[in-house]
Amino acid sequence: MSGEMCVPGKRICALAEDKFISGPGTYSQQGYIYASLTGVLQITKQDDGKKSLVEIRRPMGRLAVPTPGSVVTCKVTSINQRYAKVSILCIEETELKEPFRGVIRREDVRAFEKDKVEMVKSFHPGDVVLAKTLTMGDAMSYILTTAENELGVVIALSSAGVPMVPISWTEMQCPKTLEKEFRKVAKVVPTVKEL
Repeated sequence: MSGEMCVPGKRICALAEDKFISGPGTYSQQGYIYASLTGVLQITKQDDGKKSLVEIRRPMGRLAVPTPGSVVTCKVTSINQRYAKVSILCIEETELKEPFRGVIRREDVRAFEKDKVEMVKSFHPGDVVLAKTLTMGDAMSYILTTAENELGVVIALSSAGVPMVPISWTEMQCPKTLEKEFRKVAKVVPTVKEL
C-alpha cells in the first residue's frame, strides 16, 4: 500500500481510530481516509507503535497527471454499448509508471452524429488509442474524448495477430488476411523535425 500513486478523492483505507490516522495530503469522511493531493502514499508508524499516520507526499520533480486538454495514449480494456474503459499509459510524451483509469463515452467518440455511434465499431479491447482528457469522472477515472480527427485508434491487431493498416477514418485492414474491421481511426499527422 505504501508507495502507491494516489489522485485526489481516492479512498485509501478505513479510518480506524486505534490503527490509522489521517495526515497531510489526506482527509477523513464517513469512516474512510481519502487522498486530497496527487502524490505517493506513505504510511508510517507513530511513536506509540499502535497508530499509523496515513499521508500523501508529492514527489520531487514533475508529476504526470492527466489534466483537461492533455493528449493521452491509452489501451482499451473493455467495451460495452455506452462506453469503452481504458488504461492511460502516457500523458503527452511522459510514460507513466502506474496507469490511470479512463472512460471514453459513446457521445465523446466523434464530433458529429453522436447518437449513431456504435462502440463495437469504434474500439476493440487491446486497441491503442490517442485521446484527449475532458475531466475527472466518477470512480477515480478520467473522462476522455476522441472527437477530433487526430484522435482515435492508432494501433490495432487483427484476429491473425497482425497490426492493421488504416484505409479510411472508419476502417482498418489486416495486410495478411485483407479482412476489414471498423474503428474510429486517428488521422496521425507526421511531425517534421528540422536538422
